[in-house]
Amino acid sequence: MLLQRLATHVAVQWPGHPLRVGIDGPSGVGKTTFAAELADAVRAAGRPVQRIDSDGFHHVRAIRYRQGRASARGYYEDAYDFDSLRELVLVPLGPGGSRRVATKVHDLASDAVEHRWTVVAPDAVVIFDATFLQRGGLRDAWDEVVYLDATERTAQQRGVERDAAALGGADAARSAYASRYTAAYRIYLTEERPAERASIVIDHTDPAAPGFLRGPSAPG
Repeated sequence: MLLQRLATHVAVQWPGHPLRVGIDGPSGVGKTTFAAELADAVRAAGRPVQRIDSDGFHHVRAIRYRQGRASARGYYEDAYDFDSLRELVLVPLGPGGSRRVATKVHDLASDAVEHRWTVVAPDAVVIFDATFLQRGGLRDAWDEVVYLDATERTAQQRGVERDAAALGGADAARSAYASRYTAAYRIYLTEERPAERASIVIDHTDPAAPGFLRGPSAPG
């Protein structure tokens, strides 16, 4: 099973600090569910796991929407507080780091700045999933990046089904994905080439039957 093979690959790595694993991929591809399943599999393989939710690393609304609520460039540049992710999570988890990390810097529902902290075990695997997590200064701060690959249409349809209620219905969700979320991901693909840079690439067209494209047990 792919998850078990990936969990074994992750669990045997001991870089001298907590292992920083990012789950990347287009909006709607299934990153959060995959990250939760991988976390369970890594625990079953004998390693402690810390999951950090990307919802706790958004910017406040005034920053998120300063380029317009439908802006693709605005979503790409302003949605996530990646400076805090780097300085308050990834750097402290790295070589010589304190292992004291923020698990949250913002509450999405209330839009309040809210810091929560924990100290991560030295042998923990820390799993974080988000769109755009190989941008700029984040790129070299991961020990492993797993990229979930699917066609734009597949990921978008899955995202629309997931987010329709929150976005005001299926038509509104389709419009939001077309103008903002999927369009922003095209910018990311062009500027950062995330599938090429990821250490592991998984075909996630069918979440029930994923397959390695690059990484452990990949063809060739």
